[in-house]
Amino acid sequence: MSVKASYFLMVLIWSTTPLGIVWSSESVTPTLAVLLRMSIGLVLAALVVAIANIRVPWHRRACFLYGYSSIGIYGGMLLSYMAAKTVPSGLISLMFGLAPILSGLLAQRLLNEPKFSVVKLIALAFALLGLFLVSEKHMQGSLMQMQGLAYVFMAVCFFSLSGVMIKRIKIAIHPMATTFGALVFVTPLFFITWWLFDGELNTSTWTVKSLWSIVYLGVFGSLVGSLAYFHVLQKLPASTVALTTLITPSFAIGLGGWLNNEAIDQQLLIGAVIILLSLAVFQFGDGWLKKEPRLKSLTLNNSRHVAKRHYFF
Repeated sequence: MSVKASYFLMVLIWSTTPLGIVWSSESVTPTLAVLLRMSIGLVLAALVVAIANIRVPWHRRACFLYGYSSIGIYGGMLLSYMAAKTVPSGLISLMFGLAPILSGLLAQRLLNEPKFSVVKLIALAFALLGLFLVSEKHMQGSLMQMQGLAYVFMAVCFFSLSGVMIKRIKIAIHPMATTFGALVFVTPLFFITWWLFDGELNTSTWTVKSLWSIVYLGVFGSLVGSLAYFHVLQKLPASTVALTTLITPSFAIGLGGWLNNEAIDQQLLIGAVIILLSLAVFQFGDGWLKKEPRLKSLTLNNSRHVAKRHYFF
């Protein structure tokens, strides 16, 4: 039950995170909103580490792990918050859904992983087509909208790069230690960024919705979601975990339209379906093809077996 609860929490949190980012940035500047979120996550993580007496190593390899994790948190989160001013939450979630494909491309260069198969290349082509459909209106919009799309794309790049670099570190430590160490590394960077680009606390403009969104993301997005993800990753097959990239964008689009009045037109839906189907083929297409000959072989053997039985009767 704990694994099922963790998986449910992970899907729920990842589905609501894009909308939380949009809401938290409505009245609080993006750099301050993400700084407050990470500060809440850091304080809570420190409490959990202290109360549970979790060992947090600080040797060279562990620091590299925290540093590589920080690449995805800092680049991915900061740029996502900057994009949230002009990009709908559903579109942000869809673009992050493409992270497995981008991670695969980076892994070929950094981890010497095999090149994409024909099936994966076809899935990549259709994913790009779907991405064009869902973002076409923004590309034809104002300069701010185009910048927002560029920010989201760069955020996905940082997130994917971080995941690939983490694979280069062979170390086994507690997931909470990884979360705490990464927050220790990245929170000062967010403070420096806020200080250089903003540095002001205009509390008079803050709304209750933005504040509660920051608290929610700090508690659940930065802490509970990370723990649920690492727990699920340890207990379930990677293919099952990969299904979240197909589930969360669908929920995020629905929540954005329902709770934030984000436009959901026919072109967006068609593009979203193409992207999600492309991701499914990318993740599982090669496995499906490998199973097909086995199914044919089993069917042939069964038919022969049935024929023999019929002959003896």
